[in-house]
Amino acid sequence: MKIDVIIPVHRPGRELPVLLDRLKRQTIPINRIILMNTEEKYFEEASVQAYHNVEVHHLSREEFDHGGTRHRAVQYSEADIFVLMTQDAVPADRFLIEKLTVHLQKSHMSVTGEHQSRVAVAYGRQLPVPDSSEWERISRNFNYPGESRIKTAEDLPDLGIKTFFCSNVCAAYRRDLYEELGGFVRHTIFNEDMIYAAGAIRAGYGIAYEAEARVLHSHNYTNMQQLRRNFDLGVSQAEHPEVFEGVPSEAEGKKLVREVFRCLRREGRLYRFPGFCVQCGFKYMGYRLGKNYRRLPGKWITALTSNKEYWKYA
Repeated sequence: MKIDVIIPVHRPGRELPVLLDRLKRQTIPINRIILMNTEEKYFEEASVQAYHNVEVHHLSREEFDHGGTRHRAVQYSEADIFVLMTQDAVPADRFLIEKLTVHLQKSHMSVTGEHQSRVAVAYGRQLPVPDSSEWERISRNFNYPGESRIKTAEDLPDLGIKTFFCSNVCAAYRRDLYEELGGFVRHTIFNEDMIYAAGAIRAGYGIAYEAEARVLHSHNYTNMQQLRRNFDLGVSQAEHPEVFEGVPSEAEGKKLVREVFRCLRREGRLYRFPGFCVQCGFKYMGYRLGKNYRRLPGKWITALTSNKEYWKYA
């Protein structure tokens, strides 16, 4: 099967050649690497000239959309499987593509012989980078554990919203099922990956979490950055009740707080817990404001969002 990699980029720096070098050394060869670059004036063509299979498509800031831009990139690809990544996610080893696509490569034959077992999308494990905060390190391990699994609709009673969890930081898709399911929502502020995954689950397909497909990716966000990110998260959930109603996110947040408390206590660093609680307060405030964005003045929305361009066409 042909495999393409799609990466939206914006003002890429030294991390892009590192990512491309790691992709070049994968055990499974990559057919094409498609870069969707926002703002051509900030892109140095020389940074990709050494890579024969890299192609760059430029778009304006106004044209960028989390779902629409990725869908447009898929139309440039003719591969059987396409992998979506972000410019700041670095493969941890040479086996990323191999491990990420293992179920997709054989999903034309289901594990049990039934339609419901076939995998539509697989996402990888995100490991914290060395300078990650304690909170970020624990959060990554909480959201991306060391055991792989395939999630189906049968997991909804136990996993709730985690059943739909998927991340385009590092995720692979079967092209035929992508077309069958209608692809990514064309205009969304956030969460295009989970919205697609929810549709796949409800259509009877599986979502594979591949713990051995590992990338280095984490952020030490400030409290205000967390608030804005979670505001956009809340907006996306409010705009797609068909996906998120009946599977609230708050329960997962409470589990994370308990996990951080246990880990910090075990490490003798409980003095860091109050700061984590403050950050959780910012995250929850942003989330609740986003869920109720229709009640907010336009100036508030502009101040709270991290994606101002989205609101010009909302």
